Amino acid sequence: MHIALGCDHRGRNLKKLVMKLVTEANHKCEDFGDDTSDSVDYPDIARKVAEAVVSGKCERGILVCGAGIGMSIAANKVRGIRAALCHNVFGARRARQHNDANVLCLAEEEGTKSVPEIVDTFLTTEFEAGRHQRRVDKIADMER
Repeated sequence: MHIALGCDHRGRNLKKLVMKLVTEANHKCEDFGDDTSDSVDYPDIARKVAEAVVSGKCERGILVCGAGIGMSIAANKVRGIRAALCHNVFGARRARQHNDANVLCLAEEEGTKSVPEIVDTFLTTEFEAGRHQRRVDKIADMER
């Protein structure tokens, strides 16, 4: 799988861990920044990652900022993105199974303890479709 990664200045350390996890799982990563401690605007990074996903250049995306909230809000403004801020494995599993989430958002300020399991779950869990497809289609209709 080809994964788009991005972070703002507050998510750099966690993004490095995520990149390591993704590559160790034999996925390809594309890094859309940021790599400095200089302040950057998270919507710019979220847009790059989201556009890479909706264009098909990347299959899924992972975004990191301090709380994960800003990245989630910004990414969800791009038509076709279903970004989910996940704090645990249960949320990551449901985001994929029921919502076909295509972007995972993480909070650096929460630490790294559960991140390996969250990322693995997000990358390996399939969308269940069925009754959930109808709901995802309704979300897509809202974007029109």
